[in-house]
Amino acid sequence: MAREDRQVPDALREHLTHFVATRRGVEAWVEQPTSFNKPSLLLVAADGESTRRGLPSAAYGYEFAARCNIPCYDAGVVPYPKRMREYGLRAKRARQ
Repeated sequence: MAREDRQVPDALREHLTHFVATRRGVEAWVEQPTSFNKPSLLLVAADGESTRRGLPSAAYGYEFAARCNIPCYDAGVVPYPKRMREYGLRAKRARQ
């Protein structure tokens, strides 16, 4: 894991850590790589605010969640939370 950790840009690590530290009830969804996309980590706060970032590996996403002591799910198994979609709809209405 130490080698992978060095492959993660400081800005990415800081963004993910800051999101977890400044939001309540954050949960993580690890998105497995596909032929078109590299693995990614989706973080969702209790109010539905979210952030998604690409990772060097899915394993890094699980390790990050464990280090932050937040729940972590496989996005291919556990569906995204309804609150995330609702947050997006509220934000879209607020912009109109």
